Amino acid sequence: MKLSHFSFDLPDELLAEHPAEHRDESRLMVLNRAKQTIEHKLFKDIIDYFDEGDVMIMNDTKVFPARLYGNKEKTGARIEVFLLRELNQEQRLWDVLVDPARKIRIGNKLYFGDDETLVAEVIDNTTSRGRTLRFLYDGSYHDFRTKLTELGETPLPKYINREVEPEDEERYQTIYAKNEGAVAAPTAGLHFSKHLLKRLEIKGVKTAEVTLHVGLGTFNPVEVEDLSKHKMDSEEIIITKQAADIVNTGIENKKRVCAVGTTSMRTVESSVSSNGRLNEFEGWTNKFIFPPYDFSIANCMITNFHTPKSTLLMMTSAFAGHDFMKKAYEEAVKEKYKFYSYGDAMLII
Repeated sequence: MKLSHFSFDLPDELLAEHPAEHRDESRLMVLNRAKQTIEHKLFKDIIDYFDEGDVMIMNDTKVFPARLYGNKEKTGARIEVFLLRELNQEQRLWDVLVDPARKIRIGNKLYFGDDETLVAEVIDNTTSRGRTLRFLYDGSYHDFRTKLTELGETPLPKYINREVEPEDEERYQTIYAKNEGAVAAPTAGLHFSKHLLKRLEIKGVKTAEVTLHVGLGTFNPVEVEDLSKHKMDSEEIIITKQAADIVNTGIENKKRVCAVGTTSMRTVESSVSSNGRLNEFEGWTNKFIFPPYDFSIANCMITNFHTPKSTLLMMTSAFAGHDFMKKAYEEAVKEKYKFYSYGDAMLII
């Protein structure tokens, strides 16, 4: 399939700038692949599609406040610094994106906070906007990380055209987030409330927690018509033995095994044994899933509505079937479903 197969017109008013008032009351579109039917529900109705012994695979990554604002020495120019990943804990080296990048060169220093106790020196250029920074801070590593958290803000996606609000810190985080390391939330999980998770647990639905630390590469546009030539950024993943055992028991008992979000799906599809079981794993994945693709682990998926030409749309299209997904998106636009991070959800069974 080609990039142009994933193009569609998305009206601006369908972009969700704010979340639903209650997490589990977003709208839910249910796609049944066998029957080729589409139903319209609320997210909390998802419980009706799961039974005892079914498995939900959830990404427990936690978003850290990755967006900082500093001032360049001498000129005082305001510079946005987006923390991508820590390269060296001891030397406090980080891969970052800077904006405006043209002003930031090797050797420049940036000062953060009113008291300027946190300083960063640019020691390398990595891409047009990418830099490597060495943070200079007079204190322990723990104090340094506390300072970063204090100065940073929740990195809402760029397409949300409003200032960060205090409630974003809590709402742009799944309620089961544990392992800090993502620069964006695994958004399908944002729809789960504590109450809904409890109801699923009482019903006997099992939860397998995996980790994929979402990087900005997830949102990189595909710029090649031939999808096989697109390169995904690597992201760190962790699959514990406990999670693998829960998933494999579900597969062996022919239960519904549901990947909550594209990140959970990428994680499990990155560590499959030759007999179609999930392997424990800790490392990196740059797996890119697009049609046609045979999925090995999950037979069910929860996801949001994604941007045209995005890798996320390509994966869900591979799972649901391209023509069926096209029909579902046409219906979503007609029925005014909300798109993107704070938008509505889809269940594919």
